[in-house]
Amino acid sequence: MRTVTAATSLAVLFSSAALAATPAFADSTAILPVRSTGDIVVDGVHQQVFISDPSNGKIVVTDYAGNVRKQLSTDFSGVTGLELSADSGTLYAAVRDLDAVAVIDTGTDTETTRYQVGDKPRSVALAGGKLWFGYGGAAEGNIGSVDLTGDQHEVTLNQDNSWYSAPVLDAAPGSDVLVAGDNDTSPASLTSYDVSSGSATQLAHIRTDGSNVSDLQVTPDGKDVVVASGAPYYHQVYRTSDLAEDGKYTTTAYPNSVAIAPDGTVAAGSFAWYDPDVYIFHPGSSEAVRSYDFPNTGNSSGSDTLAPAGLAWAPDGSRLFAVTSNDAGVYSLREYDGPAKAATTLTVNAPASATRAKKLTVTGKLSSTVALPAGTKVTVTRTDLDSPNGKALPAATVAADGGYSFADTPPAGGKVTYKVSYAGDADHTGASAKDTVDVSRAKPTLTLNNNGKVYSYGKDVKFTAHLGTTYKNRTVEIWADPFGSDKPNKLAKSGKVDSHGNLSVVLDLKRDTKVTAKFAGDARWQSRSVSSTVGAKVSVSMSVSRQYKTKKSWGQTYYYFHKTKNPLFTTKMPYYGGRAQRFDFQVYYQGTWYSDTSQYFALATSGVSQVEFTGNHKEDVGWRFRVRSDYINGSSGDTVNSTTYGAWKYFTFTS
Repeated sequence: MRTVTAATSLAVLFSSAALAATPAFADSTAILPVRSTGDIVVDGVHQQVFISDPSNGKIVVTDYAGNVRKQLSTDFSGVTGLELSADSGTLYAAVRDLDAVAVIDTGTDTETTRYQVGDKPRSVALAGGKLWFGYGGAAEGNIGSVDLTGDQHEVTLNQDNSWYSAPVLDAAPGSDVLVAGDNDTSPASLTSYDVSSGSATQLAHIRTDGSNVSDLQVTPDGKDVVVASGAPYYHQVYRTSDLAEDGKYTTTAYPNSVAIAPDGTVAAGSFAWYDPDVYIFHPGSSEAVRSYDFPNTGNSSGSDTLAPAGLAWAPDGSRLFAVTSNDAGVYSLREYDGPAKAATTLTVNAPASATRAKKLTVTGKLSSTVALPAGTKVTVTRTDLDSPNGKALPAATVAADGGYSFADTPPAGGKVTYKVSYAGDADHTGASAKDTVDVSRAKPTLTLNNNGKVYSYGKDVKFTAHLGTTYKNRTVEIWADPFGSDKPNKLAKSGKVDSHGNLSVVLDLKRDTKVTAKFAGDARWQSRSVSSTVGAKVSVSMSVSRQYKTKKSWGQTYYYFHKTKNPLFTTKMPYYGGRAQRFDFQVYYQGTWYSDTSQYFALATSGVSQVEFTGNHKEDVGWRFRVRSDYINGSSGDTVNSTTYGAWKYFTFTS
């Protein structure tokens, strides 16, 4: 069961303002090295959590984040119920299979002694200066005590043998009233005792309208006991003095755990696959201020579930701890920060689009399960291209119905985000939300010259981008993307335009190239890009060999060949994978050149292609011929250059 230190008890007397100053911590989850759990208690002095594991026979000690500090595993077979001393210096653990209560120093997390008690102890509780324990197997339930004041730590058994099996026990810190519940009967038995005399004197006994008691806890003032039974589907409340019903906490099916903070805040948990698992109530309130629904970390359709007696508060009430498991038998320790605060939700609704420098209105709503104080304010931050780190705007006041609104005139265009935040207070969690407006920007003038022009191979060409009026950004990028997958798009130049709005770069064109000018935009002008696609011819040269002379004839330079020689024409052009030259052949007849044939010949990787003109040249004597090499875009095997025609070479044959 649970207890708190004297220092913690005093803390609840301080104002809510002091509690609000407590630093906030993020919720956390950590896997536990256990196969089962029996109980959980929180040591606020050393900021550690103790979880008993009956199946493995050990007590796992973690820090508040769930990191394992130590595992006590020597002779703890069947360990279940746990209880901390008032100063948090001692942990008492009921070790069922060894008929004992172990005593552990929480400063060193080591066992210091062990009390041999009755058969199969299940739970332990401090009340009236003694350590009480429920013990006994089926049909042999009983209550015993250990006198902690005497040197001998005398054990007294058989103080109430009316229980079917070892009952679950609890008492308020420093109280003389002990409450016990039956875990193994339905309807369940519930009994309260006055233990001020050192013996358990019955105050009241009832048969509840619920089934087996999984967990129970007495309120810090000792007035009531809250009971978690599998049924009914709410957490029952009884007065400890006479066990008369004293209200209820409406939760959901299969209640199995309850934990009460020093200020009386109740955490009521259930074994719930498809509903919230834990509900938080202010003392005596019928409406939960908050609920928690565990995630699904296993393979079933339902969520992880709460372990029986699996809830515990940090002694200062700032955190709630829950032990959960999934369908694969994996246990986790979940820590929730500020659970007693009512959950708060916040919405923000901004127009989808707006005009820059024109007023717009943003609305929203702040709501909570607990009423918000009058005059509550939310902070507003605008993030835009001019203020990428955010600019604080005047706070908005929340109306009585939770609504709020504010007007703003966005100075910058583009994506403008309004973030609204509520800091929270001692009774409410913080919340934040945001919405984005697409604010208009003007379209700038951006041009780039030379589009559609074709240049000779290797020509140095000057490209000039012109940027019109903008706000702050005057930087332009010029990118060059040569045709062909082997040449990447590269940034050719980036810089601010000159006083005329121009930025120029000279490119050495050896392929058709897409040149793009880009302007990234600024707070008042859109981004923009424009492109010019220019062509680059190939360099084509042809040499002739095997002739016996050259001579100027018919207005051209002719190569003369003996009829016994085959002319050899060697073409050179830039190589590209799969490229071929087109070899054109023409013959002159009666004042006109006639095309005889055109054939494609592959280039070697050196860019060279040789064509030999063969045949019976006796028949060619006296005829005039000409040939040339061409690159034809697409037909020459690629499309990375513009179509280029080589110069004609003229030749004839003689006897």
